[in-house]
Parts: sequence; structure tokens; C-alpha cells
Amino acid sequence: MSIIENRLKELGVGLPAVGKPKFSYIPASQTGSLLYLSGQDCRIDGVLMHEGKLGAELTIEQGQAAARQVIINCLAVMKHHLGDLDRVVKIVKMLAFVNSAPGFADQPYVVNGASDFLIEVFGEQGRHARSAIGTSDLPFHTPVEIELIVEVRD
Repeated sequence: MSIIENRLKELGVGLPAVGKPKFSYIPASQTGSLLYLSGQDCRIDGVLMHEGKLGAELTIEQGQAAARQVIINCLAVMKHHLGDLDRVVKIVKMLAFVNSAPGFADQPYVVNGASDFLIEVFGEQGRHARSAIGTSDLPFHTPVEIELIVEVRD
């Protein structure tokens, strides 16, 4: 078992199976040493763990839990594409969208649920550049959607 998979096991995290997209995209696209992940949401076994807007239906803590689950789903896509998460050199960039009620401006706190988990899993290689953007809605009313750019080795 790889170092990263052992770390996930220590954290009590199992990676879900990666399903086939229902729409016209692929979950990951690699060019050279960069792996681009399509936006992921907080589904567990095909069902959103939370649904709705931060600052209205959901608390910051619920948003952070959703963001963490999004990263678990991102890791599953990475493992499916790469075969081994130890091929990850560095998490380069995160683009996070937060489904926000009018006036909600705490998107960075929500997205910390994702960023902190990446650092917990990958250590310093998990530190990344990031944008946390509030939006009026997201597909299926998911609270958080995240895409990643990851540097990988052969």
C-alpha cells in the first residue's frame, strides 16, 4: 500500500469508486506532468451529503465538512487516473466555488475544510494556491464544487 493510502487509512478515510460522468466531460485530463481535475462535489454513494446555500440552509461547519468530502472525491479521481497517489508531487492550485446566500462572505472559511485536509494528507506538498469564490447556485444545489491542478510524476 502506498504512503498516501496508508495516511488515508490512518485518518479513517476510504476512497469511493469513481463512476462514469453523466455529462460531456472527463473527470481528469493530464498534459505533461500536470493533472487537471474536473469540478467535484460532496457526494457519498451518489447522494449529496449536504444540499443548499452557505449562510442560509448550511453553517460554515457543514460547508467545511462538504469541502472535505469533495477532496476525498478528488483523491478518488486522482487514484483512478494515476493508479497510485504517491505519484502526486504537489497540489498546485485549487479553484473552489461555494453556493452562497446573499451577503454570505465567509467562503475562505468554508474552503479551509478542503485545504486543511489536503495538507493533512500530503503535508507540505498539499499546500496550494487557491481561489474561493461565492456563487448564487451550483449544479444540483451542491454547497461546494472544487477543481484541482496537481503536479504528478511518471
